[in-house]
Amino acid sequence: MNSFPILRAIQSAWRQHSVPGQLVIQITDACNARCPQCGMRTTEPFPRSRIPMKDIRLIIDAAAQKGFQAISFTGGEPLLLFDDLLEMIRHAAQAGIPCIRTGTNGFIFRESSDRNFTGRITHIAERLAASGIRNFWISIDSAVPEVHERMRGLPGVIAGIYKALPIFHECGIYPSANLGINRNLSGIRHEDIHSPESFYENYCSGFDRFYQRICDMGFTMVNCCYPMSLHPTEPGSGLSAVYAAAATAPVVNFSRVEKALLFKALFNTIPQYRSRIRIFTPRTSLLALYRHYTQHELLPYPCRGGTDFFFIDARNGHTYPCGYRGGEDLGRFEELRPADTLKNRRDCRLCDWECFRDPSELMGPLLDLQTRPLTALKRFATDRTYARLWLEDIQYYQACGFFDGRKAPKWERIRKGGCDVIE
Repeated sequence: MNSFPILRAIQSAWRQHSVPGQLVIQITDACNARCPQCGMRTTEPFPRSRIPMKDIRLIIDAAAQKGFQAISFTGGEPLLLFDDLLEMIRHAAQAGIPCIRTGTNGFIFRESSDRNFTGRITHIAERLAASGIRNFWISIDSAVPEVHERMRGLPGVIAGIYKALPIFHECGIYPSANLGINRNLSGIRHEDIHSPESFYENYCSGFDRFYQRICDMGFTMVNCCYPMSLHPTEPGSGLSAVYAAAATAPVVNFSRVEKALLFKALFNTIPQYRSRIRIFTPRTSLLALYRHYTQHELLPYPCRGGTDFFFIDARNGHTYPCGYRGGEDLGRFEELRPADTLKNRRDCRLCDWECFRDPSELMGPLLDLQTRPLTALKRFATDRTYARLWLEDIQYYQACGFFDGRKAPKWERIRKGGCDVIE
């Protein structure tokens, strides 16, 4: 492998994405979908909250002043507050935040046969494009449209997404499909899977069918959300979710063995599609998670949650190291000082939340090369599989333009990367 492109990729990633501060703001916990894996589904009987606009502006201004590079506006369903959401995005863009993201459960894509559908979606896409958004995601839970729509309680959304994607592309937005890994991924009933081998084969087939489906739909980018079932009654779990997207529902409840097989299946499927669609999921992270669940190894790099990454809860507007360390209330973000984060810093490896886990894993070697080069070189020398995958991930990220959702993919630059498989 030619070292010069690799070195340029590392330098580019370090220069542009050197542990960028990331802030996930849950603007509301209101939602209009019925997803069984989520505690915020519309059927849950609890009072819904939202962060007032004046507080959102203060948070954004503080993030810009602190040098944060990324803000994600999440929910609930962010597009229920569409006009206010656009104002949040515009404010963040004007404040100088370069990476602004949000997404939807897809409810806006219902009733695609309506004669006003094209005009309505064009209006939404044009307003988003003018707001300063960088990345926009659309959640899809299964390779089987009927299964996805039944889970979400949103009939007809898949046909609407097919019809809407060209409109978004014409407006200069290239949405990402966002898969929340669950037991309904392939459409095969869990009770029909009787062995680890059949479980693994089912998920290989499920991921394959999913990637094929979203390629056929016209997506140019995709991400996977790892299952976030939590077991708060387990001794020493150390987690208390403040973000209600975590659930103990069977559809997202996996054992350690099953998680290992999931990550193995995803790791081995990705190379087949890397040249066809921009896949955000780094294989470095999947290898680390597979080893964690099979060999009980510590994840190589601790999560940057509470150090560089933070989560803000809709109910009280307070800051937490992430959505799953709810026992560590850091107060209002604009009042948070660097000394506070250093005082409460911990090497956390307690969950698989890909929003923080993936960038932490990918940035870990960059940090070591910058601050502890001998440690980085020793790790690479003793674990050449990990080192090779990390370098491939960096090259692939560079070829994908670091997943800029406002730019069309340059397919001539995107190569199929990393053909190793886990046996």
